[in-house]
Amino acid sequence: LYNKAFGQHILINPMILNGIVEKSGVKTTDVVLEIGPGTGNLTMLLLEKAKSVIAVEIDPRMIGELRKRVSSSAHKHKFQLIQGDVLKTPLPFFDLCVANIPYQISSPLVFKLLSHRPTFRCAVLMFQREFAMRLVAKPGNEYYCRLSANVHLLAKVDHLMKVAKGNFKPPPKVESSVVRIEPLYPPPAINYKEWDGLLRLCFMRKNKTLGAIFKQKNVVKMLEDNFKIWKAAKKEPAVGADAIEDMGKEEKMEDLEADHHSEKEVEMEGEENEFKKKIVSLLEVEKIGAKRAIGMDVDDFLMVLNLFNKEGIHFAQF
Repeated sequence: LYNKAFGQHILINPMILNGIVEKSGVKTTDVVLEIGPGTGNLTMLLLEKAKSVIAVEIDPRMIGELRKRVSSSAHKHKFQLIQGDVLKTPLPFFDLCVANIPYQISSPLVFKLLSHRPTFRCAVLMFQREFAMRLVAKPGNEYYCRLSANVHLLAKVDHLMKVAKGNFKPPPKVESSVVRIEPLYPPPAINYKEWDGLLRLCFMRKNKTLGAIFKQKNVVKMLEDNFKIWKAAKKEPAVGADAIEDMGKEEKMEDLEADHHSEKEVEMEGEENEFKKKIVSLLEVEKIGAKRAIGMDVDDFLMVLNLFNKEGIHFAQF
């Protein structure tokens, strides 16, 4: 019955299931979105509490099991099923998202949800433990990464409970955690491509100072190219949620930590050009050059973004 290709691990412990529903704070007026309902263990509990439940399921076999189970329920009139890949399916309005999701779609799904308009109240989701730790990690924590900062820009994130692998059928190879994600409203009025461009740059070597990163030859060239393009176009960065989903496209962890070149190899040779001098002067403001991505919070990154943007230096092309 279970399809490993879809990452199916059915949560079977009634105490955990009831705990998730309780911590989600579902109301009788709520439209609840469930992703990957499987055989309906969580679905049936949500139907008892919510105004309606919209389930998105890709596996035809699971859909058959789910329909059969819901059809005998007194709450069947509150149930709606959407068959398809949730990452490719336009999502309807919902107040709350509660789900034990396929772990392989964790990152893109989080940012698809955070890009959804109108904004929902909160999401209570099951993740692989390590991914959950990265979601909730604060600056200075070993798990703190680009994913952490991107999510913290857009939402308040809390770890709710740990879930051992024995609570699933079939059991996954990893431990799990339940996390609450509450979108910030209103969302920050910034250009998300610019923001993500800055974070991709800083977290490529998150333990290095921004001074060491921004003075690299390839980085200076990239920023100067962007500067010329924006200056020629005379455009201002656009504000919108359309680029939020791209923030879920993550590099492999080993790539984030890779340090393929020594600082001397990538430093510009000879005298500094005028553009590099401009970068160096900006790095001296608020001692930005001495900061490291692993210790910077959202406000720190926003300060860097705004400071460089004011001088016409951008971290993404339009």
